[in-house]
Amino acid sequence: MNSREIILDILLEMERNGEFSSTLIKGVLDKYDYLPSQEKAFIKRVTEGSIERQIELDFILNQFSSVPVRKMKPLIRCLMRMSVYQLLYMDAVPDSAVCNEAVKLAAKRKFQSLKGFVNGILRNISRNKESIAYPDPEKEPQKSLSIRYSMPLWLVVLWEKEYGRERTERLLEGLLRIHPVSIRFVEALDKEKLLWYIAQMEKQGITVTPSTLHSRVYLLSGVEGVAALPGYEEGAFTVQDASSALSVEAAKIHPGDFVMDICAAPGGKSLFASEKAGKEGRILSSDVREEKLERMEENARRLHADNITVREWDGRQLDPSYVGKADVVLLDVPCSGLGVMGKKRDIKYHVTPEGLEELSKLQREIVSGSWQYVRPGGVLLYSTCTIRKEENEEMAAWIEKTFPFTLEESKQLMPGEDDCDGFFFARLRRKQE
Repeated sequence: MNSREIILDILLEMERNGEFSSTLIKGVLDKYDYLPSQEKAFIKRVTEGSIERQIELDFILNQFSSVPVRKMKPLIRCLMRMSVYQLLYMDAVPDSAVCNEAVKLAAKRKFQSLKGFVNGILRNISRNKESIAYPDPEKEPQKSLSIRYSMPLWLVVLWEKEYGRERTERLLEGLLRIHPVSIRFVEALDKEKLLWYIAQMEKQGITVTPSTLHSRVYLLSGVEGVAALPGYEEGAFTVQDASSALSVEAAKIHPGDFVMDICAAPGGKSLFASEKAGKEGRILSSDVREEKLERMEENARRLHADNITVREWDGRQLDPSYVGKADVVLLDVPCSGLGVMGKKRDIKYHVTPEGLEELSKLQREIVSGSWQYVRPGGVLLYSTCTIRKEENEEMAAWIEKTFPFTLEESKQLMPGEDDCDGFFFARLRRKQE
């Protein structure tokens, strides 16, 4: 099985079962780990690019095809998308090779009768790449942004209403940029050892760039996984975006504090909170997803975070034994995830306006079930990885209005503006009774 056939199978599986691409791509690359690194990189790029640019690819295909994309056979639809992506965005791949390989693949998968259809459309696009007609940004500004940045139109409309056209375009540009792997070195690691680990990574051909937002966060390019990196087994670092680290900093955790991390998976905030609270402190990390708990416990052991206890718990359900006990409650609620679409490219195809309403309801239920854990004078740190005001600023205002809290600080981090994922956090302090 060649690399293009592997890509086709991933795209087909996504379409048939609605599985997220990150899970599928990782599984496939693990299965074909014996492939040369260049070939694995090709598989990853074409798969991710075809997903990320799907709206634009479909728009172009509909200009050249007599059969609308939505009416194509699923295999042909996926084959055409991945091929057009190569034609438009991979200069190193000759157009003739793209067309020939697509035709061969159609025939191999029992679509002999559609070889001419596939060949004709792809060669026509190849010849006319420079004259593709996009929506006029003056006459149809929102549709223009939707097609050029491959973002559902309703999301463009939503963001333009909340942030204005100029900021929305910066946001869309930011989401399409390549997003490096983000790691945070533990605070106990001295600077000399930290620099040594960085030097070892660079010897492996990895580009290591310090974050502009947090002194312990570094961005890694040219790496797919972190488990084999120098320092991983020793617990020198963990995967964590600067935005997440900043939210923990904002909670102002002190040595000896008791911290409850609700909806804690994958556990990055718990690990940082563990460092802040120190040996005398205690972290109770809970999540409703049982499958995530084992990974959290493994990371806690790897980083020697002995003050973390992990448990399965639904944040909507109040546990009376912890009422008024926590110095800090970290509440990173389930959200639309619109701030991390640069890393999880297919979120935009799964989220719906109706789903957003359900999420807002769930978020309120979790806040209602968790706020009482905060002691008088303690901190509730509310956070999301999204860029939607109803889930962020409006939710923080609702908490302050509904429960005995005062909003002390809030921050919305934006792709295209900040050197991190899209993220929101608000520090609210419980009023003294």
